Amino acid sequence: MATVLIIGASRGIGLEAVKAALEAGHSVRALARSARRIRLDHPKLEKMAGDALGLATVKHALTGADVVIQSLGVAAGLEAILKPTRFFSKATRGLVTAMEEAQVKRLICVTGFGAGDGRGRGGFLYSVAFHLLLGRVYDDKDVQERIVRNSKLDWVIVRPVLLTDGPKTNAYRVLVDPRGWTCGFISRADVADFLVKQIVDDAFLHKTPVLTS
Repeated sequence: MATVLIIGASRGIGLEAVKAALEAGHSVRALARSARRIRLDHPKLEKMAGDALGLATVKHALTGADVVIQSLGVAAGLEAILKPTRFFSKATRGLVTAMEEAQVKRLICVTGFGAGDGRGRGGFLYSVAFHLLLGRVYDDKDVQERIVRNSKLDWVIVRPVLLTDGPKTNAYRVLVDPRGWTCGFISRADVADFLVKQIVDDAFLHKTPVLTS
């Protein structure tokens, strides 16, 4: 079993990944600014309060880790729509540098459908709404993906479609061929299931799978 550092672990996909990794038998180090929100207790769970932008914090959290799952998010609202952000790229640049220095090789990075070469592939209405509401966030996610792709790490970039709070179904699809990419819905629990499988699975290394129902 691996020791897994999960960054962005207090909510959403990150929190579901904590649960899934523990269920799979891994040891989990859960890093989040609001680590106290992680209302889980488990002998293999270590909660760490810290900022994903804090390089010293990230380096400390990497000590003894075998794998990193990065699932970052920003608060929804007008600021996300109107203001540019560099949160994703800055946090990822620091993480990649720290991982390379610590020789922690495997990074499982969550971005989203519409990032990188997935932009514009969700149909007209999705693309219009996407650019109006999340264009600035995804501009930075494009940079984030380039940082990961250009690293020396064993990486997987995971692009889930629209997220729900539904249960794990194990019925999701993993799409690698761009010709099959389409928008849809997937539960955060199903995304977490896929992320945890990548801890030991090499099938999607250096690929950018889209996850959908």
